[in-house]
Amino acid sequence: MQADHFPVSVRPSREEVEQAKLSPRNLEIAIRTLYKDGLVVLEDVIDHGPLDALNKVMIKDAYALRDRPDSPFNYNPGNIQQDPPPVAEHFHTSIFMNPLATQVASTFLGPRPKWTFCSGNTAMPPTPPTPPQSQPVHTDADFEHPSHPFALVINVPLVTMTPENGSTELWLGTHTDSGLHVQEGMHGERASGRIKPSLLEERKAVRPPCQPIVKKGSIVIRDLRLWHAGKGNHTQDPRVMLAMIHFAPWYRNPMRLEFAEDTRPIIEGQSQLEVPADWVSKEEALSRYLNRGFGNSYDFSQTP
Repeated sequence: MQADHFPVSVRPSREEVEQAKLSPRNLEIAIRTLYKDGLVVLEDVIDHGPLDALNKVMIKDAYALRDRPDSPFNYNPGNIQQDPPPVAEHFHTSIFMNPLATQVASTFLGPRPKWTFCSGNTAMPPTPPTPPQSQPVHTDADFEHPSHPFALVINVPLVTMTPENGSTELWLGTHTDSGLHVQEGMHGERASGRIKPSLLEERKAVRPPCQPIVKKGSIVIRDLRLWHAGKGNHTQDPRVMLAMIHFAPWYRNPMRLEFAEDTRPIIEGQSQLEVPADWVSKEEALSRYLNRGFGNSYDFSQTP
């Protein structure tokens, strides 16, 4: 029997994966779990080949970003925000627009959710003598926001995530207790969205956090409001996890994605997601994707 403080995993059949559609029963489990826990895992839904190919490129990029004087770290230097290369060569729909994840998002948020954020979080190996460091427990919804669901984070780990390599610490069920009243640090500060320490102690007594194992090929779908923390990587290999955000179709977030023109037929050829995007040449895309903003330079709030 699964412990209450660990995530629920939905394991689609091979037929569901091949037909790109969850059964009504599995879809119900996913939706019910998102409402209750604020997070659900779709297990073994992405082939490993595309993950391995993308991981190879992003690990090389991660070291380059780590060594910059203006490294795009979140909270501490061991946790780097990095974007994937936005070109067709590395754009696999099973990773970036997985139909099962989109089915869950469109059922939960409403038809054709808006995909306006595409980045990643990489837990870097420790650099002695500094030991691996953890982020403070925080919420990504560090602004005034609705009390009902409005955004889902679609996380795709490129390798199996474990406590050893920095699997995210999760505080299941906390999405319903989200707002500025539980936070320290305002939007715009590098360490905004931190949950007040006294509330963490209270929450532990109700439902303690967990640091789960998430198998390679899985997708983690998380309510943007959920409390969580990036953890330190104790291994010698970077652990890359992609992060896409799907907003409800009514949510007025003005962000836009930037992709190379060669991805345009792929993205515009689907109808399940609204993708506000600016199209640039492949050369422009490759020259700019590692020089974008990070952390609080993104604003997930909505316009009035």
